Amino acid sequence: MRVYNFGAGPCALPVDVLEEVRSELLDYQGTGMSLIEMSHRSATYDRVHRRAMDLAREMAACPDDFEVLFVQGGATLQFSMVPLNLLEDGQRAGYVLSGSWARKAYADASKIGDAYPAWDGGSDAYRRMPSPGEVVIADRTRYLHVTTNETIDGIRMPEFPDVPVPLVADMSSELLARRIDWSRFGIVYGGIQKNLGPAGLAVVYLRRDLPLASGLPSYLSYRWHVESASLGNTPAMFQIYVMGKVLERLVARGGVDALERETREKAELVYRVIDDSDGFYRNPVEPAHRSHTNVVFRLPDEQLEAEFLAAAQNEGLVGLKGHRSVGGLRASLYSGVTRQAVEALADFMRSFHASH
Repeated sequence: MRVYNFGAGPCALPVDVLEEVRSELLDYQGTGMSLIEMSHRSATYDRVHRRAMDLAREMAACPDDFEVLFVQGGATLQFSMVPLNLLEDGQRAGYVLSGSWARKAYADASKIGDAYPAWDGGSDAYRRMPSPGEVVIADRTRYLHVTTNETIDGIRMPEFPDVPVPLVADMSSELLARRIDWSRFGIVYGGIQKNLGPAGLAVVYLRRDLPLASGLPSYLSYRWHVESASLGNTPAMFQIYVMGKVLERLVARGGVDALERETREKAELVYRVIDDSDGFYRNPVEPAHRSHTNVVFRLPDEQLEAEFLAAAQNEGLVGLKGHRSVGGLRASLYSGVTRQAVEALADFMRSFHASH
């Protein structure tokens, strides 16, 4: 029996995608071999690769003045690739320190160039995103980096900062699950292991007119990935193959607008239980900044949280333990998590509350 997986990453994948992959794994479309055994230079794989790129653009409603790149290393590699490619001598990079992943991106950028906090939550850290006007852009700033959804802390940026420099966004945990104004962005990136496929790959949307550094090692250069169509080395073929299948289904479901709506509605089911529990379940985030994809919550004590996790496991609800750095509980509601799964979780939460 398959369980309901609320893990924060790797993500739950659609069952029909998994079944299709299983049916093709030994013999891909009559070729007599698996796709992941083929040369990445073959015509068969090239069609899969290009189709996934086209779908990634279509799903995001991304305009033609952006490149779509597939880069191994997940979002973490982008923490260093962004400043390596964008920062020149004398330039600075602003970072919104909204949570755990934003701080990791800032720490890596600080090793490469002149990065500074454009906003730091201080005493409100990990409870909210900046309000309009709180982000301060210093002179010589090349870009502002934002983490639009903090997976660990359950915080979402409801509106993107209006600043006079290009935005660079890590959107890993809500990648392709919200519409954005592309005219304000220079780079949007995210690991695919939340909404789109297996871990090990990032999708990078790169505005074509951005000045990019030259002379970088091949794999760390956006220029190299653009010129090779993300085929300069053997790509993450399995991840791209599975992601293409997930994207086909997401586009058919209505694209980014439909996924944004579905994700918000799933989150509302869980937040309603939390808010109606008279404090039995507690969410620490200001309501306007609550994540749609990662619902974090606590119970009155850690012993009760352990009981909750054990009882949930017995009901086939898994992946609900909070990140080790913060504890508590977390339900991640990515594209592969069905509404039926979320309704089952909400029913379980109400039942657990009633019995305790």
